[in-house]
Amino acid sequence: MARYLIVANQTIGGEQLTAKLDELVSAGPCAFRFLVPVTDSEGTQQWDYPPIDRLIPDAHRVARVLAEGRLEHELARLRRSGIEASGEVVDALPVDRAQELLHEEHFDGVVVSTLPRRLSRWLIWDLPHRIAKVSDVPVTQVEGNAGPSL
Repeated sequence: MARYLIVANQTIGGEQLTAKLDELVSAGPCAFRFLVPVTDSEGTQQWDYPPIDRLIPDAHRVARVLAEGRLEHELARLRRSGIEASGEVVDALPVDRAQELLHEEHFDGVVVSTLPRRLSRWLIWDLPHRIAKVSDVPVTQVEGNAGPSL
């Protein structure tokens, strides 16, 4: 059974990533391991706001909850189709965790799913190439639109 490491967040459930996963499944039995980096935005901490605003969760907490929701939704979808799938939410830049997993477990490939170039921080950070540098298996980048909102 082929095993793939999937690095994605906002594109989970999107047309392009779903098509790529379907393509991998159609090639034969496979399992997916997701790394879902938290998509932090500017001003993630509210330490500089008045105390009354601290009742509102900070942006990092909101981003983490969204990432967890996307992951759980996708894992449930894949499992309903009989596909083995697992995953975890990780820090915003997942290269170190990806490297750990690539050394701990056997994978046949890595798929990094990014937003379109004009919107993608991961492409600015050169994430697909950074992961390729620490990987001894092929790394494929899928550029696509965001998946459905939760």
